[in-house]
Amino acid sequence: MIALIGAPGSGKSTVGSLLAQRLGEEFVDVDAAIEQAEGRDIPEIFLIDGEPYFRKVERRETLAAIERGGVVSLGGGAPADVEVGNALERVCVVWLDVSARTAADRVGLKDTGRPLLGGQVHSQLVRLMKERRAVYQRPAAIRVATDTLSPEQVVDVIVSELADLEEEP
Repeated sequence: MIALIGAPGSGKSTVGSLLAQRLGEEFVDVDAAIEQAEGRDIPEIFLIDGEPYFRKVERRETLAAIERGGVVSLGGGAPADVEVGNALERVCVVWLDVSARTAADRVGLKDTGRPLLGGQVHSQLVRLMKERRAVYQRPAAIRVATDTLSPEQVVDVIVSELADLEEEP
């Protein structure tokens, strides 16, 4: 079971789908699972029910996805949850690291579909990334800097690192 973690714009969804295909595994994007379970998009959940409710749903869907196995793309804030953090100790965690500049370019400077970023994408990304760096670093068995790599290259690095981990005694 492989869990992909990282900031918004790090490539978790794109890389996760490609990695699952390469490994012949099921792929679950937890953000998509949340939207499907709730029947509405994440910004609407935040707006109507607030962040605490969203985090509760995120925890439930994340833990269910980890239990099923395969390749799972977690929401950016999920690893900060204590129960999720405990579950991550039992799986292979890959941190897709990205600079704030690249992440802002990827999510779009006017992206309003990410509730914790609001309209100030770059400055909010910098803040979130500083707050979450240790949260991402702690459980990660593999770290891949994605700034200058294509999604396919990121998958190549992950597959190589996974092989190296399997060879370790």
